[in-house]
Amino acid sequence: MAETKRARPLSPHIQIYRPQLTSTTSILTRITGNGLIIGTMLVVWWLLAAALSPEAFETADWVLTSWFGDLVLTLSVWALWYHYLAGLRHLYWDTGNGLEIETAEKLGWACIIGSVVLTILTIIVI
Repeated sequence: MAETKRARPLSPHIQIYRPQLTSTTSILTRITGNGLIIGTMLVVWWLLAAALSPEAFETADWVLTSWFGDLVLTLSVWALWYHYLAGLRHLYWDTGNGLEIETAEKLGWACIIGSVVLTILTIIVI
């Protein structure tokens, strides 16, 4: 039987793999998609509390208007914009365009910077 030696792992290994912008933005898309659930649950809780009783609403409103609520809702707005822009980027990729490494990295930076700018604009407008 022939003996085979492997000089390196077949798949990227944590010790030798250097994360690229495209892999980081892909992971960030998944994280923001799941993170949006937290913000949605807080808003739904706030709406349900408003429908239930003044005491329940007072508690929910206190949480949503606290520093923690402000942080979660601000991050949710950012996650919404990031996830939206990343979705547009994927739609563009689905057409077979923008798949070159340089273009893909530019689109990744556009998603990151665009989501921050749109979040700031949203906070200013609202």
